[in-house]
Amino acid sequence: MRLQHLQLLLTLARTGSLRASAEALNVTQPALTKALKQLEAEFGTALVVRTPKGVRLAPAGELLAARAATVLRELDRAREEVGWYARNERATVTVGVSPAAALLIVPGALARFHARWPRVTVRLTDALYPKAQERLRSRELDMALGPLPAAGPGHDLRAQELLHSASAIVAPRSHPLRRARHLRDLAGATWILTGPRLGPGDPAHLGFEPMGLPPPQVVLECDSFSILLALLPTSGALAVVPRHFYDTHGPRSGLVALDIADPLPPTPIHLTTRAEGPLSLPAQRLRDAFEQEAREVLAGRAAASQA
Repeated sequence: MRLQHLQLLLTLARTGSLRASAEALNVTQPALTKALKQLEAEFGTALVVRTPKGVRLAPAGELLAARAATVLRELDRAREEVGWYARNERATVTVGVSPAAALLIVPGALARFHARWPRVTVRLTDALYPKAQERLRSRELDMALGPLPAAGPGHDLRAQELLHSASAIVAPRSHPLRRARHLRDLAGATWILTGPRLGPGDPAHLGFEPMGLPPPQVVLECDSFSILLALLPTSGALAVVPRHFYDTHGPRSGLVALDIADPLPPTPIHLTTRAEGPLSLPAQRLRDAFEQEAREVLAGRAAASQA
């Protein structure tokens, strides 16, 4: 099996046509058909199903295509890394980042990293779980910074806790509950859920039901913190957000943080990578920068608590 065979399969999946695939790969259609037959003979099963409208991948072809995409992506990364090492070319590290991690860890870590690795591009993308873990498994991400699902990362991922992020309950500045002091005062309020159910942005994890109160009434679910900032000031609802996120964006967006006396559960921020296979050299150094920045944040907190 050659790399061209894997590219052929992925192209067929994308175009759904032998003719279009042959044109995309710059080969004749008979040559493409011959290569497809060789690939099917090697695996001993049909990989493509012909239909009146063209072709589609058979179940075995879909399984192989998923692996092929990973192989080709890894080869592209290998070329990038070898090129960077041999010719000082650019390399790219892709990181999924939660809002709390973006504010607490990323700025200082990037400054430290780029001071020593100026030709490495860091690509940051919003990544709340469980999407962050899914994108790590598909190798779209090199690492992720943020919370983990309650069930943990899974056996195929490796997670390292860096620090905890405090939470805040926020409301529009004119909300009738803006002066509430206890969670029981919020019974009957409406809420916007940020991120997944049972995650840090779900008011259910604040502990209303153990206090004998009805579960929070969620009227809107939102996966984007930018959308949350646009909607929350006029929504008449409450939301749970990272404290640092509120401190940075809340006041100028017309929001207030409720001065709740009851303790709010903090959110652990983890650095998660795939368990199998090493990170590229630039990614290893970026991971080191994230770890160092987290240690400095913790040291700053300790110093502030003793002042």
